[in-house]
Amino acid sequence: MAEITEGSRAPRFTLPAINADRIGMEGEKVALKDLIGERIVVLYFYPRDMTKGCTTEAVGFRDLKGQFTRNGAVVLGVSTDDIDSHEKFAAKQKLNFPLLSDEDAKVAGKYGVWQQKRMFGKVSQGIVRSTFVIDRCGKIAKAWRRVRPEGHAREVLDFIKEMD
Repeated sequence: MAEITEGSRAPRFTLPAINADRIGMEGEKVALKDLIGERIVVLYFYPRDMTKGCTTEAVGFRDLKGQFTRNGAVVLGVSTDDIDSHEKFAAKQKLNFPLLSDEDAKVAGKYGVWQQKRMFGKVSQGIVRSTFVIDRCGKIAKAWRRVRPEGHAREVLDFIKEMD
């Protein structure tokens, strides 16, 4: 899969989700096509629920959610964890935005974030922490790759504030 670049059309997806009602979506799935034209979408991919870096990142987005909303944006977190794991993570961290389950990593693959990783000499496939801002026209306005969780949500919010 070619790398997604700024200005390219965002790959479409529909994924099972928790907290879909937090962005006005009915049911248990979130589809990008239902958000395009209405809002800016912050789509952030993270490796695992309940881990230190992922918690830091999620809490950052949680704490700034009101400002994202006021600036016309919705935040969507995506990992390959299942819905049960997402529910526990969201409850423990009091997350106020949807978490989407990409168990087969197809969407992560479309966005080029499902990659080979090395940790402690071991090679595995996994999500490389990345964030995409998708504009109201459905195009990638900004892409961050190999994100450092600390302060990232603020960086994304600052970018969105300057979009319009």
